[in-house]
Amino acid sequence: MRFHTPQSFEQAVAIATGASGLTRFLAGGTDVLVQLRVAIVTPDDLIDLKHIPGVKDITRTDEGGWRIGIAVSGAELRRHAGVCADWPGVVEGMQLVGSTQVQGRATLVGNLCNGSPAADSVPGMVAAGAKVSVIGPNGSREVAVENIPAGPSRTTLQPGEVITAILLPPRGTQGGDAYLRFIPRTEMDIAVVGVAVNLRCDGSKITEARIALGAVAPKILLAPAAAQAIIGTTLDDAALAALSAAAISASTPISDKRGTATFRKDIVGVLVQRAARIAYARAEGAAA
Repeated sequence: MRFHTPQSFEQAVAIATGASGLTRFLAGGTDVLVQLRVAIVTPDDLIDLKHIPGVKDITRTDEGGWRIGIAVSGAELRRHAGVCADWPGVVEGMQLVGSTQVQGRATLVGNLCNGSPAADSVPGMVAAGAKVSVIGPNGSREVAVENIPAGPSRTTLQPGEVITAILLPPRGTQGGDAYLRFIPRTEMDIAVVGVAVNLRCDGSKITEARIALGAVAPKILLAPAAAQAIIGTTLDDAALAALSAAAISASTPISDKRGTATFRKDIVGVLVQRAARIAYARAEGAAA
């Protein structure tokens, strides 16, 4: 195995493009290093991105959003007051990835690129409307987070491409988001269902919404019909019932040892209501 420490993303792309075997990028390492240890994967080229300037930075964008470097850990994200204030649901999802020790290394980008439909940090980013900046042999582009996963353990990134940052949009006024999951244990388990809700209000009425569902489809699912069910409402009982029904209808879960498909559908209907209430309360608090 060849170990590389590029000093720029352009160098990383050149190394990956020139590699003929299996290539893996290293940012936090909580997935790749475990896979190496148990011999799930043995890359021919391992490209460590942590030496590239800016990968540990969290900065405001010109538009008022946030640019999060690919090596920013969950622990560092949790300590950033600005991101926590604007996007608590995104931070909540990341805080459920692994243990306290894992949080010192795990990253948003790593959790995204692992391709798990049960990834905890991804629904919050999808609901937020986050994008990633990508660089590759054909240049740079921005991609919506929901368009990166392609299925279990797969992404849509092309050979030689690497994500350079997470881009969270401006929070704006009177908005709120939240992430909730269900697991069989109290902590350190894989989500049976995960739900993220992001909304914006005008007074007491919801004017915008995005809802993402985890662990109920082959990849993290954006559910526009569920969002539409609460737009124009004050999140009354009728709106919550319509929201639950739409989320259940959008879900196509499997049955496995952690839960049946029927059980997952029941849980997604409950969790989406709870997450919507939290996001709505946060939006009301932002208006106070």
